[in-house]
Amino acid sequence: MEETISSRLIYKGRIVTLRVDTVRTAGGGQTSREIIEHADCVAIVAIDADDNVLLVNQFRKAVESELLEIPAGGIEDNEDPETAVGRELREETGFLPRKVTRLGGFYSAPGYCSEYLHLYLATDLVPDPLNAEDTDEISLVPVPVAKIPELIRSGRICDSKSIAGLFTYLEYRKTDPAA
Repeated sequence: MEETISSRLIYKGRIVTLRVDTVRTAGGGQTSREIIEHADCVAIVAIDADDNVLLVNQFRKAVESELLEIPAGGIEDNEDPETAVGRELREETGFLPRKVTRLGGFYSAPGYCSEYLHLYLATDLVPDPLNAEDTDEISLVPVPVAKIPELIRSGRICDSKSIAGLFTYLEYRKTDPAA
């Protein structure tokens, strides 16, 4: 464990807050930790009636590239994760899941960020689009489940939430073939 000696706010934005903590390490030394505070999010493995994973292709400014990802997004104030799953999936794919199953969760980058992603499986999908201001440039890409490992191996799917979410789903599917 590390003891926080002091904490200094560097930046507070709409999505992230950056702070620098001065800490005492377990060995008694003193150092600083740069921490990004980020609200919890949902990440969704959505499977359609044809056994396709619904992925989204979108430009990510931080890496100056389009990425193929599982749908994901923030949990709004006073919103539970399952409700966020339905809203985010409708916004990004145009589908509403009638069945939502929790698969687990994980921290996105615990070395410097507090963001926790709640991972869900969404099935029994029905068309029900919901417009959102930041989803205009997102395109839907249905991919057969069998092609997912190759897309990860080839680097076509290369973000951590998608890799973790899809591998978790593939393991879950082994125990519940109906998934």
